[in-house]
Amino acid sequence: MSFTLPGLILFLIIAAICGAVGKAIAGGARGGCIASTALGFIGAMLGLWVARKMKLPEPFMIRISGHDFPILWSIIGAALIVGILHLFSRRR
Repeated sequence: MSFTLPGLILFLIIAAICGAVGKAIAGGARGGCIASTALGFIGAMLGLWVARKMKLPEPFMIRISGHDFPILWSIIGAALIVGILHLFSRRR
């Protein structure tokens, strides 16, 4: 996987935005920009995996430097991850 520097920066910015939106949907308040970026990338992998298992289409993809990034599934995947983290980290 090879990127140009502007493509990589744009990829990271889009992943951070998707992670932040997913975190906001699920009610997560902790973490900063790096956590949101990681959530965006991991959410993209999880969201695409769930979508393929359920045979759902990929409605909104962005192509950057020849690589596709699933915006919708990244947001949904990030929200799922934050929801799962909230489920297991409840304080009693």
